[in-house]
This record gives sequence, C-alpha cells and structure tokens, in this order.
Amino acid sequence: MILTDNKLHSQPYFLDPTEDIEVLKNPNSVDLFDQNGYHLTKAEQAFLIPNGFQQVERRHEDCMRYDWLVWDKRNGAHINHSDLFERKGFSSTAKEQLEALALENPMLYKLIKMKPKWGIDISIDYVSEDAVFEVFHYEWDSFEYDAVVEKKFEIEQFVLNLDWDDVAKKLWKIRDQWYDLDFFEQTQWRTDYFGLSPEKFRNVIWDS
Repeated sequence: MILTDNKLHSQPYFLDPTEDIEVLKNPNSVDLFDQNGYHLTKAEQAFLIPNGFQQVERRHEDCMRYDWLVWDKRNGAHINHSDLFERKGFSSTAKEQLEALALENPMLYKLIKMKPKWGIDISIDYVSEDAVFEVFHYEWDSFEYDAVVEKKFEIEQFVLNLDWDDVAKKLWKIRDQWYDLDFFEQTQWRTDYFGLSPEKFRNVIWDS
C-alpha cells in the first residue's frame, strides 16, 4: 500500500472569475446541487480551470478528487476506494461576478452562500471464495482545513500499520456481531472495534 503525494489545497475559495458567462446565465447551471457532498454543478466547474484546477471525473460526477492511498492488490484485502475531496467557496472577483449575474440568475445564490469544505474517504474490502465484505470504511468531512489534515494523518497511520488480510480474517470469525447490521451500523461497529472516533460527513454546505 502506497501513500500518494497528493494533498488538499488550503485555499478555501475560487478567487478568479470565469470567462464562460453563458454557463452562469443558464438557470439550469446549478441543477442537482449537492448540498452535502462534492459533486460540482456546471456553474462551479466553470471556475476550475481559471483558478488553476483540472476537472476530475469520478463515477459520472465531476468533483475535485485526488487519489489518497493506492494498493494494486486484487485478492483478499484490497482498496475499494481511497480519496481526498475538496469543494471551494467563492470570494474576491469570482464572488463579485456571481453576485452581479445572480440578479439575472438567482440560482447562483446557492454558490454565493457556499462554505468551503474538505474531506477524506477510504474503503477496504475483502474477497475470497468464502467471504466478501467491507473490512474498513472511514469518511470524514469538515469546513476546517486543519482539522481534515489532522484526521487524514491519523487515518493514514492507522491504515498503513495494519495487516488487512489478518484484520479481515479476525473480523470474519466474529461476523455474528456485525454481519446483519445495515451499512451505517456496520461502519459504526467497526469504528468502535478499532477505537476510532465516529465518521463525520454529510455536512450541509450553505452558510447562514
């Protein structure tokens, strides 16, 4: 398992305006707004390149996502996904541009009121002829950059210092304690089992 060099960006805001004015004028450019995740609307995507970011696609979503821990193992314990996420708010001339165009397209206020946030998400699965299950899942978001960086380091050290095939076999032996729980109950059971703080995600992104 390898820890990539990818890092979250501490700058919380898009600062520079976009030249793609027609996108911002389109009342559908903020459709399917993701109130608690990292999916970027068409309007948000218009600000990526002017602010030095590349567009990244994941599961048919456009988001600011970076590989976190990678592992080319494809039997037994293996990484299902391991990602760093961020979503920017708007400030400076980028925000001024939105405010001016919001008079014509009020849907842009959804972006103007956004709080920047960062997050981590990792899932480790196990496969064999006899057993298929999620061994570990941890997702954690915050509007505080430093808090996410601290949590990122904590989970990295935890993940990199365990033999996940061994962990999976131990968990399978006590599956009667967790196997029939639903997804969220299983993740809570595992964080308790590993002595980790609970997951924290799905923070609503709008500021008051």
